[in-house]
Amino acid sequence: MIHSNTRLRSGFLYSLGGVALLSTNFVTAKYGLKGFNPETFSLVWTTAAAVYALIIALSIKASRDQIYPKNSIKAMVGLGASTGVSMVLTWSGLACLNPVFSSLIWRFYPVLAMLSGVLFLKEKLSRVEVIAVMIMLMGSLISISGRWEIVGKGVIFTILAAFTGALQLLIAKTQTDKVHPNILVAYRVGIGAAVTAVWAFSSGKAEFDVEARYWLITLAGAFLGPCASFLLTFRSYRYWSLSQSSMVLNIQPLLVLPMAYVFLGSLPTIKELAGGSVILAGAFWLAWIHIAKANNTPQQTQ
Repeated sequence: MIHSNTRLRSGFLYSLGGVALLSTNFVTAKYGLKGFNPETFSLVWTTAAAVYALIIALSIKASRDQIYPKNSIKAMVGLGASTGVSMVLTWSGLACLNPVFSSLIWRFYPVLAMLSGVLFLKEKLSRVEVIAVMIMLMGSLISISGRWEIVGKGVIFTILAAFTGALQLLIAKTQTDKVHPNILVAYRVGIGAAVTAVWAFSSGKAEFDVEARYWLITLAGAFLGPCASFLLTFRSYRYWSLSQSSMVLNIQPLLVLPMAYVFLGSLPTIKELAGGSVILAGAFWLAWIHIAKANNTPQQTQ
């Protein structure tokens, strides 16, 4: 039996750790993209993460059935394929956008994950939650108003990436009780690396002659973001619902802002900041609604 308070604390800490590590993506990837083109960056980033995840997965001394979960293999392929597509879209979008602004637009990622929980996992969505989502949509419109020709492509790529990212979380949530989180992450980035390889080489844009500093930052970021962050996030699903874990993602811009300023000297424009603040307000309201729900719902033990 696991006490409800222990479950609550474990779910929160794993989710928070995952978000903190994931937030480094916007800085390390933005730096790496100064040297690599998006196609090559996606390939190097995801392949490096796959190598790290494979080493970690093998270190748990898993059985053959754990390493090759026959009953979950279709889900693993879906997880990896959606990851590859998400990587392609994410870095194509980030190459066009300010990292802080990108992280604000990415607030649709946890919202879409929550909606996935409602549609497929029978979690509840209230009218006030719909209003919170509409507020976030209004904030995104404020951010891009009059600037579509500058940020439009990046915003489209980022929102599409958020859809595929939410699909990853949904698939992972359905599998965390069947497949060890370390194995889940290995499949996620392993198959994802194959997708990015097909994209990079078929486009003819694979170019690896890049300065060492970009390689170093990219390889370090590949461990922190797509590997280590999901090792923690997928563990949180063993204690929390998809909606609970996803709502912690709403604090991400607050972590990205200081990192982007310190390491990249990058700040959003006034319009991006204004629209982003509205997005963030809607996101935090949504999170507050879910916290209130959790406090009013008896916690289960297992």
